[in-house]
Amino acid sequence: MTLTAPSVWLHIGAGSFHRAHQAWYLHRLLKAGDNRWEIALSNIRDDAVPLLTVLAEQNGEYTLETVTPEGERNYEKITSIKKLIPWDAELQGLITQGADPRTRVIAFTVTESGYYLDTEHQLDADHPDIKADINGEVRTIYGALTRVLKARMQAHGDPVTLLNCDNLRHNGERFRQGFLTFLQLRREENLHAWVTAHTTSPNTMVDRITPRPTADIAPRVLAATGFADKAPVMAEAFIQWVVEDDFAAGRPALENAGVEMVASVLPWEEAKIRILNASHSCIAWAGTLVGQDYIHQSTQTQEIKEMAWEYVTQDVIPSLMPSPLDLEAYRDVVLARFANPYIQDTNQRVAADGLSKIPGFITPTLIETYQRGETPRATTLLPALFFLFLQRWHEGELPYHYQDGALDAEALHALLSQKDALARFAANSALFGSLASSSDFAQLLHSAVASLQSWAKHPQPVTE
Repeated sequence: MTLTAPSVWLHIGAGSFHRAHQAWYLHRLLKAGDNRWEIALSNIRDDAVPLLTVLAEQNGEYTLETVTPEGERNYEKITSIKKLIPWDAELQGLITQGADPRTRVIAFTVTESGYYLDTEHQLDADHPDIKADINGEVRTIYGALTRVLKARMQAHGDPVTLLNCDNLRHNGERFRQGFLTFLQLRREENLHAWVTAHTTSPNTMVDRITPRPTADIAPRVLAATGFADKAPVMAEAFIQWVVEDDFAAGRPALENAGVEMVASVLPWEEAKIRILNASHSCIAWAGTLVGQDYIHQSTQTQEIKEMAWEYVTQDVIPSLMPSPLDLEAYRDVVLARFANPYIQDTNQRVAADGLSKIPGFITPTLIETYQRGETPRATTLLPALFFLFLQRWHEGELPYHYQDGALDAEALHALLSQKDALARFAANSALFGSLASSSDFAQLLHSAVASLQSWAKHPQPVTE
């Protein structure tokens, strides 16, 4: 009897989130006796080499620690990653795996800024990384997939699903549009036609708070399990994954592991991005401004929690109605999750990539509130917080290194050096789209910044 080899889920992006989320779902299938799929893990850049090396030494296995808001911890060894693809500058290992007929899904987590989209959701063809990849380098997901899929097309041409697992609104559609535009700019006519005909890009919504791993996780894992894990990962107990059921070459039975397979992910996606992601950023920027290190501390600070609560209640919920979800209940669950003191998620991690989060998570609510004939006072506090946050960065007064994939440090320092920096910030169409030319919005933002400046100068008490 000949056993059929498992199909391969190739994942690009070796960060903690994939290991706490998608890998967990596929592990659940393996535990239930469904061994038809396994994961091959890779990375585009060399920053994950130490992690990939350690995981290879552990045969791809690692421990996931989850913790509830009440402090209940659970430990589970994740076994779904069966192949670790060593990084090389030409990505030969990734290309070989992507061209393998057993690979039927190519998924990726590269963060919101890793798609290089402007406020109109079009590919930013002028970005240096995109220009480099148009000329044959592999700095981005687009350059990497061009090499992978060209090899696949030339080898056998079997279809494959390209699955975005990042916090990007309409993530499958917008990735796909960006990728096809990239292929046109590269004059890859044959590959463009093949991708159009032989791949799909379902929209997805992913959710699980996953802090960057800290040194205290491994000792807890060792004490609880006896496994001296060199690559453990920790996350909150809550998890959710909503996926449009549009796969080009088959898929795991994800519904058997708790994934919601749907015709349209839109209601879940909008609620998550605007309520959870935007509020998360609000809390991180505000907490940083008043000298706090952790998301739970900032969420437990009454003024900050009220900012997030009012933003959602006054502006977001009216923008999302009607909805099949109980948006008020979702708001309350989200804020309770953020207040979990056991997660120890840092304001530094959540504050990152603000230049992409403003247009992606926040500007749509600003615009839609104006369109309803109302003034988005509660929402405008969020970009006001971010402006004050950027001022601290400009002055070298942030307590940590700010990471932002869309950051042009020289240009931003130049803007923030101007006497009219706030006016220039408000007029930035990359951040605020059509509102960049609105004098009403500029004045509202000016008032919001003025209302926060005194508060943001003083440390806030924390209730543990």
